[in-house]
Amino acid sequence: MVKVRGNQRSKSNHGYVCPRGHLSIGQMYDPDRIKVPMKRTNPKKGRGVDPKFVPISWDEALETVAEKMMELRRAGEPEKFMLMRGRYTYCRDVLYDAVPKIFGSPNNISHSALCAEAEKFGAYYTEGYWDYRDYDLENTKYVLLFGGDPLASNRQVPNAIHQWGKVMDQATIAVVDPRFSASASKAHEWLPVIPGQDGALAVAMAHVILTQGLWSREFVGDFQDGQNRFKAGQSVDEGLFDEKLTNGVVKWWNLELKDRTPEWAAGLCGIPAEQIVRVASGLAKAAPNCMVWMAPGAAMQPRGAYAAFAAHALNGLVGSVDSEGGTLQKMKAPYEHIPLYGDKFKPYIDEIAAKGGKHKKIDQRGTLEFPALASGKSGGGVVTNRAADGILNADPYDIKVAVGYWNNFTFSCTGAERWEKAMEKIPFFVHITTNPAEMTQYADIVLPAAFHKFERWGFVPSKFNRYSYISLQQPVVKPLWDVRIDETEISWLLAEKLKEKGFPNLYDYFHNEMVDLETGQKPTNSQEFALFTVKYMTQNMWDPAKNKDGDKFSGWSEFLAAGLWQSSQYPFKMNWGKWKTETKKFEFYSETLKKALTEHAEKNKATVDGVMEAAQYVARGEQAFIPHYEPPKIHGDEKEFPFVFIDNKNRLNREARSANLPNFHEFTKVGPGDVSHQDALKINPADARILGLKDGDTVKVISPVAEMTVTVALWEGVRPGTVNKSYGQGHWAYGKVAAADYHAAKPRGGNNNEILVADYDRLSGSTARHAVTRVKIVKA
Repeated sequence: MVKVRGNQRSKSNHGYVCPRGHLSIGQMYDPDRIKVPMKRTNPKKGRGVDPKFVPISWDEALETVAEKMMELRRAGEPEKFMLMRGRYTYCRDVLYDAVPKIFGSPNNISHSALCAEAEKFGAYYTEGYWDYRDYDLENTKYVLLFGGDPLASNRQVPNAIHQWGKVMDQATIAVVDPRFSASASKAHEWLPVIPGQDGALAVAMAHVILTQGLWSREFVGDFQDGQNRFKAGQSVDEGLFDEKLTNGVVKWWNLELKDRTPEWAAGLCGIPAEQIVRVASGLAKAAPNCMVWMAPGAAMQPRGAYAAFAAHALNGLVGSVDSEGGTLQKMKAPYEHIPLYGDKFKPYIDEIAAKGGKHKKIDQRGTLEFPALASGKSGGGVVTNRAADGILNADPYDIKVAVGYWNNFTFSCTGAERWEKAMEKIPFFVHITTNPAEMTQYADIVLPAAFHKFERWGFVPSKFNRYSYISLQQPVVKPLWDVRIDETEISWLLAEKLKEKGFPNLYDYFHNEMVDLETGQKPTNSQEFALFTVKYMTQNMWDPAKNKDGDKFSGWSEFLAAGLWQSSQYPFKMNWGKWKTETKKFEFYSETLKKALTEHAEKNKATVDGVMEAAQYVARGEQAFIPHYEPPKIHGDEKEFPFVFIDNKNRLNREARSANLPNFHEFTKVGPGDVSHQDALKINPADARILGLKDGDTVKVISPVAEMTVTVALWEGVRPGTVNKSYGQGHWAYGKVAAADYHAAKPRGGNNNEILVADYDRLSGSTARHAVTRVKIVKA
């Protein structure tokens, strides 16, 4: 492998990859990769404890795993098996869904709530869309970016980099972020908001748009006599306004917006009132060819769901939803799931599995204080980080056997020490991984995974630039080591072992259902199973008899050569008048949220106000159903911990997996304010003078839960009263470059997740990474 580039046919990434893509070659050839299966010979577990791994065969490894799983079934407690998923391809159906369901456990726990679930909350409870949005940068005239940095980190980096110069020429860009991000450096307006106050800024902008009469008449409607009655501090008669494609704009005004003036917001969010007015009116005057790009920085906060709700509601006010130059949903990428329900699936679920699958999940989703209202369902989402507490407290029961793949929760979850203790407690843990990550140090069996980009079968659906697509992963090099594909090959090999031990259900399911749809052949080995699974799930793209939209192929071979299927282009206004909400309208007063909260309350024998109190929100009554301001909840007394800690993702950070590459450390400086070969704590020079700090000083960053030692970098791009450090360093495992001393478990730099307090946006289940923790700085 000598070069990586984007698929040259792609209408989404324009044939390019972002800077991270070029690091994947070094990752595949990383000499510290796990090369063969291993078993632990030291029963003691903990940070700094040598597992004393020894190499074993795949047969011995899988024999050991299967026996531990069968012990649970013999005891009638399969629910005590846990499957933890990190990143994935959409062959996830096999390992993440089929294995635990057929075995009999409800505990398939995904990483999703570590990512950006709160961001989805705003779109779902306004327009019925639980997913990330696409953005029409090609035609936009105004970009208002809340808490994101699409030039450096997001799901659309190649497209954003490709389009941004054009956007700067044709549009106004305003970035809301306490940190001067890469995107802020290419913007016309920077709004360095006080952390946690994004919601105040959003509702004040809504106030401006309404009082200035700048809302979209086409989308929202108007007063019957055409006279604007939205006056600061004054309620409005709902009967005087004729709404078109929205629900509850006047009710929203009366319950929340009438008092949310720019002057009120300025005192909270630190943005001058005149700038709030200028940006809000500029956005609305560019409508409908404008967008409010709402990202994790504004949403992944305690109570962040309502900031996401408020920010996305601005798109409804100006009619930029599903509009040219605005925010978009996606075209269907019609891949096929493997059978996981219904008549095809039932024969493989025995009595033990049926009983085990009815138990509660270990992450406590759907409980009174953790609604996790994904797609409107109580407990419909995951509360990933809460699983550590479930394990530690044996609530609702203890976990005895766990498997993790493509994950590293002991590093990537806030309050990381909790996960270290949780992993010490699990009696038997299997880690499927490429590198010896922090989580691997707690494993009893380690299984080496094929490298995800170049050594495996899989596929990934996504969208941007108005196209949905299916990107096909295929083995383009011969695997370097004795590795297997995590989601498919290992599942098959484990099923074979379970069959030998008297549990054939999983093997029979794979063998009977995952046939080659071209030949009708049933899989006879793990390699065939991996290939047949991808062909099965992507048939709607490559089979001309099934393909109803987008790229056309004559068969599998042509699709394989292309490596990519793309939809037709997203048509504007596709969802106008048929939103998947309770009212079929874009909801400012969300009947969809009202129904979800009411059902969650009834399930837990409580009231909606009781839910809001237990889930630690301030709103009561009808305010719970509208976008509104929630005061921030930041851990640490301000007098003792005077700085709010700001986390961001380094431009070269592939979810902390880049850190074992020398060129990651050499080029860390490409991140604004960052310094090569340092784990830099960026602090405003004004604050540094007060503390007597200068560039290059070594300091301790101390939070209410932990501390770390890093190097000071003075930088005017961070708001006074805050400090900022890029996520990605602080590994005490993963490899000889990532860690300062791998064998001694000595970290290189600091892991942000160790000092961040474990808290949540409970309505979505999302981990809170932003506006959650205060720190103090002392010289080391």
